[in-house]
Amino acid sequence: MGKEIIRVEARPLARTEPSEAPANILAAGGNARFAYNEFFSHEDNDHTNRAYRHAVHRFLAHCESLGVPLPQIQADLLKDYIKGLRNEVNGKEASKPTKKLHLAGIRKFFDNLVVRHAVALNPALSVRGPKHKVREGKTPAMSTEDARKLLASIDVTDVVGLRDRAIIATLIYTAARVGAVAKLSHRDYYRDGRQHCLQLDEKGGVVREIPVRHDLEGFIDEYIAAAGTAEVSSPLFRSAVRKTKRLADAGMTANDILRMVKRRFAAAGLEATRLTCHSFRATTITNLLEQGVPLDDVQYLAGHSDPRTTRLYDRRTRAVTRNVVERITI
Repeated sequence: MGKEIIRVEARPLARTEPSEAPANILAAGGNARFAYNEFFSHEDNDHTNRAYRHAVHRFLAHCESLGVPLPQIQADLLKDYIKGLRNEVNGKEASKPTKKLHLAGIRKFFDNLVVRHAVALNPALSVRGPKHKVREGKTPAMSTEDARKLLASIDVTDVVGLRDRAIIATLIYTAARVGAVAKLSHRDYYRDGRQHCLQLDEKGGVVREIPVRHDLEGFIDEYIAAAGTAEVSSPLFRSAVRKTKRLADAGMTANDILRMVKRRFAAAGLEATRLTCHSFRATTITNLLEQGVPLDDVQYLAGHSDPRTTRLYDRRTRAVTRNVVERITI
């Protein structure tokens, strides 16, 4: 007699990260516990990995609430779960990208369970996410003029202003992700014999060396001189002590940098609610492509493994579309 296939509709669950393995993992035996601990043991602040972890925890909690043991999780259960996935905040149906991300995280987790012989098959292998094709990403970009306006608007008469200008210039002139900038230490800013470089610990554990252009070098050097000497292992960009205009020993987190950038956007009269740290990547990539820089070179600077990802940041088509619609004579 075959196993009964349980069909369910996914329900919104609270966004929690359990401190220990769920009951269905504990009940599945030592291999499952080992695979679970192995999968979640890495201290990684990468946004995608955090999202994967949340997706797995949510799905395991869902299965636990249904009383479905880990070895009995089947493809149809997961398929219906992804199909019925809801937004945890408003209860509305989750977007296609969210569903695809959850499915990817669950598939990766079950791959590890199979490798560690905790389950025989990965139920996610035959589950297909919703079709979702985009020609242009949603990350808002700013104009070159607005980027220059932002840098010029920062008061650099104190160390905090010098720090903020150096951070924003780093985001602009390296096209780095904010998480990589937050991880920078003093040893990551060095001279290779010809020029200064930044060593960026990027998404997925990829380490890249990016040359520092002359004006960014000046901004960073001015900030370091004002901040004072520090150990090579200490954070390059340190947090401020409230509103004292003094720096603490701790480094800024990615969220700290985001809040700072939002404040600077607002102070410069830019759209603080719409623009984010990631907007600098879209702005820089578009600017380089507008100048005719080869896509391969821009892709390398952005750290993308696929040129199609780089094209998602290209905002030139919006200008073309605007020119077309303005010519409508109706």
